[in-house]
Amino acid sequence: MSKAPASLPQPPGGPSERRGPEPRSRHADDQAWIEVITEMDRIYADLVHYQVELEQKNADLEDAQRFIQSVISSISDVLIVCDINGRVQKVNPALLEAVGQDEEQILGQPLRQLFAPEYHALIDGFPEHIRSDTVVDCEVSLLDSEGQPFPLAVNCSPRYDHDNRLSGFVITGRPLGELQKAYRDLQAAHESLKTTQQQLLQSEKMASLGRLVAGVAHELNNPISFLYGNMHALADYERKLKQYLDAIHGGIDENAREALRKKLRIDFLLSDMGPLVEGSLEGAERVSSIVQNLRRFSMPQQQASESFDLVPVIERAITWVLKASSRPPRIERQLPNTLPLINNAGHVHQILINLLQNAVDALQHTAEPLIRISAGQHDGLAWIEVEDNGPGVAPEHTSRVFDPFFTTKPVGSGTGLGLYISYGLATEQCSGSLSLDRSELGGARFRLELPMEQRT
Repeated sequence: MSKAPASLPQPPGGPSERRGPEPRSRHADDQAWIEVITEMDRIYADLVHYQVELEQKNADLEDAQRFIQSVISSISDVLIVCDINGRVQKVNPALLEAVGQDEEQILGQPLRQLFAPEYHALIDGFPEHIRSDTVVDCEVSLLDSEGQPFPLAVNCSPRYDHDNRLSGFVITGRPLGELQKAYRDLQAAHESLKTTQQQLLQSEKMASLGRLVAGVAHELNNPISFLYGNMHALADYERKLKQYLDAIHGGIDENAREALRKKLRIDFLLSDMGPLVEGSLEGAERVSSIVQNLRRFSMPQQQASESFDLVPVIERAITWVLKASSRPPRIERQLPNTLPLINNAGHVHQILINLLQNAVDALQHTAEPLIRISAGQHDGLAWIEVEDNGPGVAPEHTSRVFDPFFTTKPVGSGTGLGLYISYGLATEQCSGSLSLDRSELGGARFRLELPMEQRT
């Protein structure tokens, strides 16, 4: 059995004296310990919170550094970061690849050592220059691993610290060799596109000319036939005149001469020779005019602006298109007597040919095909309208009719270049306009407007 604990010595005064102050002192001590422990818990909780925040900020900082490094590494342009004294602090892989050096060989070194000697003075001036301005598109040359110049177009921008104080500068540079190659490739592609466009335009032009061959041949046939007949008559007149003159020089008597004169109809022959010659000259001029018009149509680029009457050009375009059409429509004309214009007659003729041919094609399945062509002038502009009573242009196609290769015709029936060429000639070559609207006849209405005076 355990012994009872020995009695502790009692403080003086006995039990009654001990009970007075002891409970208050112990309560105060307990309260102090509770406050200390509570404060320690709060401080510990704060430390844990700060630790968590610090770890999160460190993680965010590492992510930001990785992001920045990945961005810098992905930049194809040269990137160099320098301090205010022009010493290299950071470079990207594009610079290392260009100069053929390791990063350790470059960091901390003067910026000038990366560039060709002739640019050292310019590079040394960057720290001072960026204090007042930014260097833009400055051409310099790096030195590659073999000491050969590597041309760059560089920009230099100032860099500031967290207190907004100038702390250095950043240089970005794009290799000029790549830019020059890209420019050459772009130039070659542009030239190829221009060549292809000219070939397409010429092909469409020749296709239009081919469709008009029958009409042109008919136009040429009339004056040529007239010339052919006149030449036969003149040849017969020549034979008779020669026979009459030979008789006179042969000493024929007067009675026989008069009888021969009547027999050969010399008086009629002499009176008819003048009209024959004039008719032949007129036919020859008509042939020459047709040939010249064909030349203007096929090679309008070689023709300069000239003064001409638009009405005969319209009539000629109508004639050519109708002669070439297997089902010519009825033509309703609303034209003035004359409409003077200063422009390229070949271009205008080709535009009208295309518009009229487009109208004829649209009327292939119309019972009573009709084309109305009208012209006039207002505010220094000459205008021509070509409209038909065909099916017209669907609303969803209106905005595309002047686009290249757009056509609603069946495959093999059209290239989609006629209206595109006409629009280009009207706007670019003739300084005018070409628009599409709905005609009161039910079909399409194309309106061509041209300046009456030459625009410089």
